[in-house]
Amino acid sequence: MSTMPEATSISALPQPALFNDSSVMAHMSYVQPSAIRPCSYTFEPPPGEPWENAIYDDREICIHDARLASTEPALEREGFELWDVPTVMRDFRDVDEVRSVYYQEARELALAVTGARRAYVFDHLLRQREPSHIALSFGKRVKGSMAAANGRIHNDYTDISGQKRLAMVIPALDELIEVRRYSIINIWRPVHGTVLDTPLALCDARTVSAHELIACDVKYPHRTGEIYLASHADSHRWSYFSQMEKHEALIFKQYDSQFSGTSRFTLHAAFDLPYIPANTPARTSIELRCLVTY
Repeated sequence: MSTMPEATSISALPQPALFNDSSVMAHMSYVQPSAIRPCSYTFEPPPGEPWENAIYDDREICIHDARLASTEPALEREGFELWDVPTVMRDFRDVDEVRSVYYQEARELALAVTGARRAYVFDHLLRQREPSHIALSFGKRVKGSMAAANGRIHNDYTDISGQKRLAMVIPALDELIEVRRYSIINIWRPVHGTVLDTPLALCDARTVSAHELIACDVKYPHRTGEIYLASHADSHRWSYFSQMEKHEALIFKQYDSQFSGTSRFTLHAAFDLPYIPANTPARTSIELRCLVTY
C-alpha cells in the first residue's frame, strides 16, 4: 500500500538526504522574535483586534522536491513521509461521511505508518487557497467560507499543548495510565485534482533547533490553543512533494512525547509555486489530526 518503507524507531539521525537539482525558490513567512507574545485568530476577531499581532519575516527559500530525494523521507527521521493510499470518500464536504468513512481510513493509515497500538482521530479541517492575488496568511476563516491555506511557518502543537491534548483525547483514566509514549500526526490530502498552485512545504525536523520555536496563542471561538511559530535559520532544509493527487496522503509529525531518537515537531506551511497560470484551480485539501499510542 505504501510507497515508503515502514516507519520504525531510530536511535541515530543521519544527515539530510541529497536531492537532484530540482527545486523552487518561493517566499515563506517566518516570524520575527518580539517581546510581545504572538496571537492569531481563526475567526473574525473582536472590533479593534488584528487577525494576527506578529510581524513576519518574509524570506525567499529554496524548497526541494522530495520525490527526487536520494533517500525517501521518513516520519521518524525527517518528520514526514508520503503514502500512496486511495480513499473511497465521495464528498469531503459531507461531515458525516468524513467522520464515518475517512476517520476509519485515517486510523488504519496512522497505525500502518507509525506501528502504534491505538489511533484516535480527533479533528479535521478543509482548506482552500484564496484567490492567488491575495497574500497567504494564517489561514483565516471568513464567516460562511472554507478556511484558507495557511502560509505561516508553524507546528500545530508545542510541548505544553501536546501534553494537554493527550487527556483531551483519552479522558478514561484506565486507558491513560497505560500510555508510555504517544505522538500526534497530521494526515494531509488534496481532495480533487492535482495540486498545482499552493502545495505544502515541510522542514526536515533534524535541521530545526528548539530556540527557533516560538509559542503562539491561537484563538478559537470557545478556547485558546498554543502552536509553535519559527524564526529563520540558515540550517533549515525545506521540501515538498510536487503535483500531489487525491490518492496520495502526506503524513507528518506534530508532537512526540519521546524526547530523543525521533522527530518531534515538523514545521510546515503552504507556499505559492512560481509561474503558475492565473486560471490554475485553487488547491483544496483536507488535514486530519490523529493521536497514536505505543
